[in-house]
Amino acid sequence: MLFGMFYILDLLHIKWWVLPIIAISFFLFIYYLMLFILSNYIYRKVKLIYKNIHSLKRKEIGKKDSKDIISLDEDILGVVERDVSDWAASQAKEIATLRDMEEYRRDFLGNISHELKTPIFNMQGYLFTLIEGGLYDENINRQYVKKALTNVVRLQTIVDDLDVISKLESGKISLNIQNFDIRKLIEESIEDNRMLAEERKIKIGFKQGADVAFQVKGDRENIRQVLNNLIANAIKYGKKKGSIRIGCYNMETYILVEVVDDGIGIAAKDLKHVFDRFYRADKSRSRKIDGSGLGLSIVKHIIDAHAQTVSVRSEVGVGSTFGFTLELVDAG
Repeated sequence: MLFGMFYILDLLHIKWWVLPIIAISFFLFIYYLMLFILSNYIYRKVKLIYKNIHSLKRKEIGKKDSKDIISLDEDILGVVERDVSDWAASQAKEIATLRDMEEYRRDFLGNISHELKTPIFNMQGYLFTLIEGGLYDENINRQYVKKALTNVVRLQTIVDDLDVISKLESGKISLNIQNFDIRKLIEESIEDNRMLAEERKIKIGFKQGADVAFQVKGDRENIRQVLNNLIANAIKYGKKKGSIRIGCYNMETYILVEVVDDGIGIAAKDLKHVFDRFYRADKSRSRKIDGSGLGLSIVKHIIDAHAQTVSVRSEVGVGSTFGFTLELVDAG
């Protein structure tokens, strides 16, 4: 075979030492041809994909599309692999969030349907009874009218609380930030709930050593609503003939306010849901307790609007502690 190759070279009048040059030239030609194909067809296709992904990512964060920010001199495949991986992770997270929102929407619709249906069903029962003759029965007519009115009030409470949450979420309620004495406001909230506490023979007061007056920044009336909701919640779920203690703690740049009860407590699995709308940890018992089921959700929205934090810790059979923070005046 080698002899045949030299014979062909001799016929073509080509010297044998030219053969390596031809081979090298041939391989260089193939190399640059492949490079040209990769550059102008494969790399450019990948580059286009990258630009589309990059454009989508920028639009997702509200930026205008830009020119390509990579060149063919870069490791395009590596860049694309990294960005596609990041984009895929982002999309997976967004999908998970959407699924959670969809589940929350279903639960919310189910809960609000139940909460609205209960007082409406009760009102229908009382009114139908009155219409069918109960109106002329002195033993029940006044009693049933009062019960129907109670359910109307409950329905109105739910609607009003939903309206408050809607306005807080949409930013339609502007905060009137001012300096005020948090201890004095707590005293006023205790008096606001004194009658409800006396009905259940529950004592309300400050925790020993945590009743110092502090000047804080916030919307006084909104914080009053936060305190009233937390105290009312502690009374409703507190132990009969029990106690509620409220404390204020100096955390240097902010004040921590805690409302502590010795009631039924909340299971660990329910703690992350207590601020959800209409969420009730003990559904069998809480349905019998007056309220819209939106009080704690309103608390969270108001505290969030103040750019502060609200928290809860609890133990079943021992009680619950709800706390929130407020900015301290002249901190430091």
